[in-house]
Amino acid sequence: MLIKKSKLSTQIIFVILGVLGLVFPSQAQVDYVDPFIGTSNFGATHPGAMAPRGLVSVSPFNVAGPQNAPMEKDSRWLSNPYVHENSFLTGFSHVNLSGVGCPDLGVILTMPTTGELETDHLKYGSEYSFEIAKPGYYSTTLNKYKLKVETTASTRVGVSNYYFPEGQANILINLGLGLTNEEGGMLKIVSPTEIEGIRNVGSFCYYKPDESYPVYFVAKFSEPADKFGIWKKPKPYDGLEGQWMGYNGKTRYYKQYRKEVIGDSIGSYFTYNFNKPTQVEVKIGVSYVSIKNARENLEKETDGMTLIDVYKKTSAQWNDALSKIEVEGGTNDDKTIFYTALYHTLIHPNTLNDVNGEYPTMAERKTAKTNGTRFTVFSFWDTYRNLHALMSLVYPKQQSDMVKSILNIYDESGWLPKWELNATETTTMVGDPAGIVLADTYLRGIKDFDIEKAYRAMRKSAMQLENNPLRPGIKDYIQKGYLTTRTTQSGSVSTTQEYNISDFAIAQLAKTLGKTSDYKLFSKRAVSYRNLFDKEFNLLRPKNHDGSWYAPFNPNKGANFEKNLGFIEGNSWQYTFMVTHDILWLMKSMGGQHQFVNKLDEVFEKNQFDMANEPDIAYPYLYNFTSGYEWKTQDRVSELIKTYFTNKPAGLPGNDDTGTMSAWLIYSMMGLYPVLPAKPLYTITTPVFDKITIHLDENYYKNKSLIIEKKGSGHIGSITIGNSTQKTWFVSHDELVNSGKLQINLK
Repeated sequence: MLIKKSKLSTQIIFVILGVLGLVFPSQAQVDYVDPFIGTSNFGATHPGAMAPRGLVSVSPFNVAGPQNAPMEKDSRWLSNPYVHENSFLTGFSHVNLSGVGCPDLGVILTMPTTGELETDHLKYGSEYSFEIAKPGYYSTTLNKYKLKVETTASTRVGVSNYYFPEGQANILINLGLGLTNEEGGMLKIVSPTEIEGIRNVGSFCYYKPDESYPVYFVAKFSEPADKFGIWKKPKPYDGLEGQWMGYNGKTRYYKQYRKEVIGDSIGSYFTYNFNKPTQVEVKIGVSYVSIKNARENLEKETDGMTLIDVYKKTSAQWNDALSKIEVEGGTNDDKTIFYTALYHTLIHPNTLNDVNGEYPTMAERKTAKTNGTRFTVFSFWDTYRNLHALMSLVYPKQQSDMVKSILNIYDESGWLPKWELNATETTTMVGDPAGIVLADTYLRGIKDFDIEKAYRAMRKSAMQLENNPLRPGIKDYIQKGYLTTRTTQSGSVSTTQEYNISDFAIAQLAKTLGKTSDYKLFSKRAVSYRNLFDKEFNLLRPKNHDGSWYAPFNPNKGANFEKNLGFIEGNSWQYTFMVTHDILWLMKSMGGQHQFVNKLDEVFEKNQFDMANEPDIAYPYLYNFTSGYEWKTQDRVSELIKTYFTNKPAGLPGNDDTGTMSAWLIYSMMGLYPVLPAKPLYTITTPVFDKITIHLDENYYKNKSLIIEKKGSGHIGSITIGNSTQKTWFVSHDELVNSGKLQINLK
């Protein structure tokens, strides 16, 4: 049980233990998850209640108001609805993102209050204490009102219990507040126990405001309100007529009103007068298709169920998902950071479709229907590096549905997604990463999707010269082999590298599919970054359009998100080794193995390694490509785990990036890593645990389990796959899962 802020009375502890004990009477994987990990140090996670891959999450919202400065949503770039250090809570949001770097969603905020009605969140907000968070459950006490709140969620419905004292009580739904930069909404009170509405969201990373979109909801209350209404605070009118408007800029109250109210700063209130302490249950169903579907989601997922009923079901789903990997040995902290990381990888990509299968399509947002799960939130620039390989290994059915969702997006929009969010293409970050995931999934043996369509989609983004949204600058890339300082004003080198990796993925898939000429074409294109290797620095360097080196060149420039011509969110140190598909050429070009190792050491020893950013996260594993320096991988990985991943709110190195950092940790603690995207290969390091059992999906793999076992202490002395001694530090995906056992012997 994870409890933060203030001590709980013995009586409350027994009540909570009794509730949570209904789910699992003995310790289970869910008991090791601490949802507060990542809620500090810009991890951008939140401790709210959600189901695995849920469309809905009920998160405490504590990033509004000057009381929360400097981590306040309107005073800085802030992408999370909750920050561990903040103390002023203004509600509970029902659609949220986890571990992302840009603000969006964080809307449909509910807030219980007592006393006279107040609709200004800066006045009705409250400090809070007695927080408890577990997978599928969150609770806290609002100090100002001496009021306990507990929440849970099914896939598409948030459920909250508010424990009101005797006297006047209010339940507010504030549509004017949220993380998104978009405005606009609608509210309609259906009855004294039901509200329906719409909130506009979008403009992720401040892009594409013309593609904002609605989220629909229906809220049902277990107790009928004595009074109800809607408030609306219009913006002040500055014209001459404003002198005659006594209501200019003032909050309006639509009391006992039953029609739609539309506006920016709007909200609804349900007011009660209780003659004894009373619990009110609020259920909110959400849909990206319609109010009708939101109501159907609410009814089909939670009708007749109490909060405890919903929580028991959701918690069981979490435990089933987390139990796909069982670990033995290690400390309790080790298990907590491991299972919390696994928990974070099971949030995004998340469900987009409603219970009836309907979802909005890309581009036109028409209503379509799926027989499986339509997934959303594809942060591919991050996740192609490790998260989807992990899903292929542990949750192959989910990964298969994710691939089918990617191909549906291609059918609907004509292009593979780059960074898709709720059926919008945000075009955030660079490269053409979706094809890497498609190829990698197929090459790992998950083949229950249309691979020829996938190949056509990948090839289109690699070959279309005009109006190509996935590969800006593709003409220069093909003609010169690289993007120049004129092609793009930021990231010419790193974008070239991303295109190279995508072309490598196409080449590997082409080879498997027997497309020999394409294999040769894309294999050649995959190494064009070589044109940007400068022996003067033994690093990659931008080139001008005439082929000359960009000067003056500072390889350190670009760290800590400093903008520069050559690299996106990084510098030359953090990108030069991001060529694992061609690492032997890089090693030779640097002067051989010894010089390669020295240069790689410099990245770490000169503080150029950035654990919080994706381009260099495979670096500690690159020593395994050498002979005699493999122990450095073991030491580096062990030290990075110890330094950056802890059982604390600041226990992530930065944004979790929709589970990418967590996936790095999971692999690293298990002792292997998928170091080559689109090449189904793992490299090996020392596991944290003595024994790891991965329960394999028999619909995709012939064995029921894969066991990874560690024997002895010290550095790795030998590696056994099945009954055979391994001669290299690499093992193919097929060999690993078919062997059933990986034994790592230390000495």
